[in-house]
Amino acid sequence: MTQKVFKEKYPIFELFIDKSETTCQNVDEVIAHFKARIEEHPVATYIATFDHYAHTASLPESTIADNIKAAKNIVFCFGKELPTPEVMAVRPRSIGVSDLGDKFVVIFMEAPNPQANEAMESWSKALKNA
Repeated sequence: MTQKVFKEKYPIFELFIDKSETTCQNVDEVIAHFKARIEEHPVATYIATFDHYAHTASLPESTIADNIKAAKNIVFCFGKELPTPEVMAVRPRSIGVSDLGDKFVVIFMEAPNPQANEAMESWSKALKNA
């Protein structure tokens, strides 16, 4: 898993998984993996799955990179505290999954809660040889 800064502003985690490294055959199976982890978690709550590819493809004059075959986000929240209104700016969480043909890309923005990052990283890495 690589940690980097996207657009010189957004701290993200990114993991490339060759399809030969996982039993998941498509984005929906990867999303199902994350949904199961979220439902098992004592604090996390599943909110929705968003088909980013379908949304973007439906827009006039949209652009999708040729290598992206599918792309969905799973949206959920770890929030067990609401200490200030500002925390609403960084919730809920989302993990993006893209199918690049021969591999998946799993990506998420760094959370202010280290335990949330650890969980999302662990869930992502568990996809390999799962």
